[in-house]
Amino acid sequence: MAAVCRLCLLFLLLSLTELPAQRRFYSPANPPDTPPGNSFVFCRIQYSSSSGRGRWGDWGRWATDYPESDINFSLRLSQLTTLDVARTDDGQLAHAIVHLDDPELFQYPFIYMLEVGDLALSAAERQGLRSYLRRGGFLLVDDFWGDAEWENWKYEIEQVLPPVDYPMIDIPLEHELFNIVFAIDAVPQVPGVSNYQRWELTGQSFEGDPGRYARYGTEARCKGIFDGNGRLMVVAMHNTDLGDGWEREGEHYGYFEEFSAKRAYPMGINIVVYAMTH
Repeated sequence: MAAVCRLCLLFLLLSLTELPAQRRFYSPANPPDTPPGNSFVFCRIQYSSSSGRGRWGDWGRWATDYPESDINFSLRLSQLTTLDVARTDDGQLAHAIVHLDDPELFQYPFIYMLEVGDLALSAAERQGLRSYLRRGGFLLVDDFWGDAEWENWKYEIEQVLPPVDYPMIDIPLEHELFNIVFAIDAVPQVPGVSNYQRWELTGQSFEGDPGRYARYGTEARCKGIFDGNGRLMVVAMHNTDLGDGWEREGEHYGYFEEFSAKRAYPMGINIVVYAMTH
């Protein structure tokens, strides 16, 4: 993993200056027009939550890290792989925001959800996600920490995919997910950039008080749900924040080097390439 990540780090360092010119800021209600076709589009899900937020014009937790995370990841994906990453007519990297109960959902083979600790899906959203996954879609879930947020996510996804038929299991490091592009030998724990100084002082990358989370522990976990044919449908990254590693890569060199280039991008790119090729 070390040699591969050094190559990734070198490339990202050389291209870091490209990001400011690539950034365009959009409100959640006004993402850029997404071109049709078979190119990869980073598709973020706008979901309902227990806080009552989640409709257009209200940021809510679904919009954490948006749009920089989506744009930065798409740029790095285009630089570090041969995937065709979509651009708009004016040359900007395309990204989308979609509701789970919107028929447009089925245009995107890959979708992304984060901050699912207060996820509270409606019946229509559950049905939409169930149909999407059963018909070949792929979901990446990111940035939720600790016992309570895990239990909430577990409850919600079990309403979508009954665990008797679709158990959520640990994805072993021997799985292709961990070596399809970058060789990854441990599930990466990526803290938010605001926790970088604490990591420097203590080596703790878990966000929060470790003593409060005894049931599931504080290690990063990569869980998966497979269909009856063995197809991986859902990847849930618990106790880690890949999205912050993408969004905040330009804010602190040390954070970029340790967490963006070595952990967040390799894991995210592996997941997307796997999803788009299986």
